[in-house]
Amino acid sequence: MGEKPRALLAWSSGKDSAFTLHEVQRGGDVEIVGLFTTVTKNFDRVAMHATRRAVLDAQAKAAGLPLHVLEIPYPCPNAEYEAAMVRFNAQVRDEGITHLVFGDLFLEDIRRYRETNLAGTGLTPVFPLWGRPTDALAHAIIAAGFEAYLVCVDPKQLDPGFVGRRFDAAFLRDLPPGADPCGENGEFHTCVVNGPIFAEPIPVRPGEIVTRDGFVFADLVPAPV
Repeated sequence: MGEKPRALLAWSSGKDSAFTLHEVQRGGDVEIVGLFTTVTKNFDRVAMHATRRAVLDAQAKAAGLPLHVLEIPYPCPNAEYEAAMVRFNAQVRDEGITHLVFGDLFLEDIRRYRETNLAGTGLTPVFPLWGRPTDALAHAIIAAGFEAYLVCVDPKQLDPGFVGRRFDAAFLRDLPPGADPCGENGEFHTCVVNGPIFAEPIPVRPGEIVTRDGFVFADLVPAPV
């Protein structure tokens, strides 16, 4: 058999991208040779999750994969984001990358957006978790040994008191009816600090909780080992 196609994985720092990496490494059709993510230049944090760059770098190191960072301004007009992606796509294609892997679960508009933007680029989008029931998926992530914390909560969809909590069975039991167990509707975002994809856990300590742009964020601060 020939070598698997070379792929990069969209890395948000959260549980879905982490579990996607786990699944692909266990027997996917592509080889993940690196991660890529967007970081806001103003704050040096992952967009939406607000994960610090130092934590992001520690995740990539623990996963044993190079990290490709796309820096974007804040706020970032969609046209500027898309232009950055066009440059990035051309760069990685020239480096022999043929596939981009995403951890999307069921939002059709997001999948179509990715497929449309990659059409004609020579890069093929892959969605390993697509269509999996999110309740079963949430429990599978926990059962696999991932340790993650809620770093962002949309207070319009979820009680702000959930921010900072560990993503575990107790959290899933406490979720109100109608909330997606994986937060796929934007109810919450997570940051992964340990799991089977990492050579060692990411040392962090809880930081301050702040409200910004209508969302509640719980900071995770790198901690000395």
